[in-house]
Amino acid sequence: MTAKLTVAFLAAVMLAAALCEAAIQPRTSTELRCQCINMHSKFFPPKYIKELRVIESGPHCEHSEVIVKLTNGKAVCLDPKEKWVQFVVQQFLKRAEKQSS
Repeated sequence: MTAKLTVAFLAAVMLAAALCEAAIQPRTSTELRCQCINMHSKFFPPKYIKELRVIESGPHCEHSEVIVKLTNGKAVCLDPKEKWVQFVVQQFLKRAEKQSS
């Protein structure tokens, strides 16, 4: 009886450990690599941009990334070296400063 109880307990602990590792792994894998694989560089009107996120370079990625969420729900990576992208980022920063004031 004790042996069966011990085996059941160990199986439960191993299952719990496996589930915890699976729950954590996707989060860490996205943080340790670049988010953008392909960059969009052609101009499109900023009115289609719903949300903008800038991820600075660091140990996870060697270059800065600009990720926008469009009004249709699609996420697009923009080339941060493009002048129009830099202008859009500045406009979003100004808008955010006005809203927080």
